[in-house]
Amino acid sequence: MVAVLTLPGCANFIGRSQAKEIAQVNVSSPELREGKPLPREYSCGGTQGSPPLRWSSEPLPNAKSIAIVVDSHTPQESAVNWVMYNIPATTTELGPNAAAEHPQGASQAKGTSGKAGYQPPCGDKGSFRFTVYELSDMVTVGKDALLSDVLKKIADLTIARGRLTAVNIE
Repeated sequence: MVAVLTLPGCANFIGRSQAKEIAQVNVSSPELREGKPLPREYSCGGTQGSPPLRWSSEPLPNAKSIAIVVDSHTPQESAVNWVMYNIPATTTELGPNAAAEHPQGASQAKGTSGKAGYQPPCGDKGSFRFTVYELSDMVTVGKDALLSDVLKKIADLTIARGRLTAVNIE
């Protein structure tokens, strides 16, 4: 299990950002609603892959890239289900199943399952958090970097963040 420090959006998985002020990112989805159940088709019982996500914020002149971190917290376990980073800073949304067809230049880290890409959450009860980070630079890590190293780099580069949380799976 990966345990670094804490940052809102990925408690227990990602270190605290050294940024002085963290701007707010508004995160939405045509398929997800804050505080509502995660549709089963985006869970391990479904076949849709990652849900579509949209985000917006005040223009940040220092933003160089975007990172998405999806984590889940159920009574049985906590996990990082998906990490995509080095998304171009001009990108403001990802379509359905973006883990399979991600933006050019973006990379995906291995989640706690040991696999890269969107690993759908399981467990009907829990919270499923989709966090978007605007970063001051590109995440530079080796090809086989540990999840904890990728998450620490994201934390260190964060200049804005926002989250959409689904509760339970319908």
